[in-house]
Amino acid sequence: MKETAVKSMAVRRTPRRLLSIARESAFERSMRGTVLIYLTLIVLLPLLALTHAGLSEGVSGVFERITSPIAKHAIVLTLWTSALVAAINTVFGVATAWLLFRYRFPGKRLLNAIVDLPLAIPTLVTGLMITVLYGPGSLIGERFEGFGIQLVFAKPAIVLALLFVTFPFVVRAVEPLLEEIDPSEEEAAILLGADPIRIFRTVYLPVVLSAAVSSGIRSFGRAVGEFGSIVVVAGNIPFETLTAPIYVFGEIESGAPESAAAVSLALLLTALSLHVIARVVERQIGARHA
Repeated sequence: MKETAVKSMAVRRTPRRLLSIARESAFERSMRGTVLIYLTLIVLLPLLALTHAGLSEGVSGVFERITSPIAKHAIVLTLWTSALVAAINTVFGVATAWLLFRYRFPGKRLLNAIVDLPLAIPTLVTGLMITVLYGPGSLIGERFEGFGIQLVFAKPAIVLALLFVTFPFVVRAVEPLLEEIDPSEEEAAILLGADPIRIFRTVYLPVVLSAAVSSGIRSFGRAVGEFGSIVVVAGNIPFETLTAPIYVFGEIESGAPESAAAVSLALLLTALSLHVIARVVERQIGARHA
């Protein structure tokens, strides 16, 4: 009797469970379709439109436009300043994350909040801050000019602006990994007589290395596309301080969308390549130290 009752209850419940599964499947399908439509409208279609505009004159046309003297100089300037900034931020980003994780000191919460500040401040405001602090007429700017070094409206200002904008990338990528490390590993290293530098190199660095390098590469990609702060601090002088994003803006303003699209396509391919490299680095270095 009990077995019969259990079977009858199971039979009564089965349609309800199937109906629930069907509802979940319908919900999942609708969500999947909505997200795909959203990504298509926001990301995929603009990328396709840029690719179509950039290739309107063919690959040879793109190559001809990006190798013109002014465009080539703008692209090279953008790449080397972004690479320099990525290298600096990788080192100091790991150091900042280590400081926030390792030590307690007055103002630690304030410093932790300041790390995220570049993400909240409009980039135009960033450019204005750098101009006010280091520009002509400022105390710091005049001191450097006394040594024959111009900061604002010169290449150093580009580097300073990019450092500010991309600073949080490495810090926020590395910090969570430091917190996940088992303290017993450091204790074992101390018992074996390791000094602080060796402890960091053998216990902590292998864990954060992939995140540090990949986030540094992503900061490289972010710096390549920076416009707002650079347009204020660089001076935008052709063959001197004109970066690729500002070159694109100038070409659009001057009625040359083909050149703007060609250089934009080059920047897009650079950003996508850096993203792929960052993913590969995460997998290769992460697997090596797993």
